[in-house]
Amino acid sequence: MANNTSQHILNTSANLLGFCLFVITSLHIASQTETHIIDELTSCISVLLTFSCIFSFVSIRTSNQKKEKRLETIADYLFVISLVGILIIILLIAFNFIK
Repeated sequence: MANNTSQHILNTSANLLGFCLFVITSLHIASQTETHIIDELTSCISVLLTFSCIFSFVSIRTSNQKKEKRLETIADYLFVISLVGILIIILLIAFNFIK
């Protein structure tokens, strides 16, 4: 049986992926050329969150305990890296509004 961590990673990663897609859409609607770095960083974070979702889902579905733990660890690391990336995105957006 899968650990509860994978279920939380899957749920939260999917929600944050929606946040990233909202940011990308908002930047394209605003057509701001100075937010190009934010747009690219958000796209990269979206890819990391998608892989985090995939690894956590496969971790939940597998019956092999060793494979489950390895996939869950990968999903966990991708999730933490994504959180740091989202922090950077939020700081860049905040500094962009201050200017």
